[in-house]
Amino acid sequence: MADVEVVNVFTHDGSGGNPCPVVAEATDMSADEMRDVARRHGHESGFVLPSEDDAHDYRFRFFVPNHEMEMCAHATVGALWVLARQGRLPGGPVRIATASGTVTGYVQARDAGDRQVEITQPPGRVTPLSAARTDEVCAALGISRDALADLPVHNAATSRVKTLVPVRTPEALHALSPDPTTVEAVCRRIGSTGLYPYAVVDGRARLFEARQFPRSSGYPEDAATGIAAAALAFGLLHDGTVPPEDGLIRVHQGRAMGRLSEIQVRIGFAGDRPVGCLLGGEVAPFGGDTGHGMALGAVA
Repeated sequence: MADVEVVNVFTHDGSGGNPCPVVAEATDMSADEMRDVARRHGHESGFVLPSEDDAHDYRFRFFVPNHEMEMCAHATVGALWVLARQGRLPGGPVRIATASGTVTGYVQARDAGDRQVEITQPPGRVTPLSAARTDEVCAALGISRDALADLPVHNAATSRVKTLVPVRTPEALHALSPDPTTVEAVCRRIGSTGLYPYAVVDGRARLFEARQFPRSSGYPEDAATGIAAAALAFGLLHDGTVPPEDGLIRVHQGRAMGRLSEIQVRIGFAGDRPVGCLLGGEVAPFGGDTGHGMALGAVA
């Protein structure tokens, strides 16, 4: 039996966040067994395995109910939090092998036994969509072009491609109710793994609100999506919405689901060139309704 521990990742003021099942010892699990965990819990799930080389401390795999993913930021953060609580981390940075490449994790102890977890992501790639593709995205979200802010719609990625859709107001953002089948179809046409509409809450304070409608994860919406928030940070930098400096960017997500979450991103620079980012947030033990899944357990 493999123990499954569910934690809430990217919480806001101690609540909300994205529930994440973690198997901290998945050495003997098959891919089908891992996917079964994600299916039974209804969430992205993280699995910790021994490293296969001397360059890494661990190897992580990630599954959603429908398939394996190359990288999942909140499952990486959650797994590191669980490993830290079990006393299984090295004294310094943690080198993690994933299907999308090496990720470095930083875990720092804080007061009252809490821990701060951050992970690295590479520099973002940002590609504006054509007017025709923008119209397709708007149609999938059930909005007109008039609902968009005066900014481009982008495909952006640090690990997986997300489509950044600038909506004029948080109220319009929270009113969205797209059909998942339509979202999946347009995402496949434009080469995206999910639509990430967002709105500026306070530009000076670098605070944004967002929602994530995944392409084919097995559920219609995510409460917190770390790699989408990282992609958003580079989209904001590309558009000049945030200046080229390493100040904290905060993304609130999950409000429309009743699971308000906060994802924190800091872009790193070498001179004026962005070289990657640190992505992090708060983690808490599981508690309460997950929104679209179940709680703790074990898998045979």
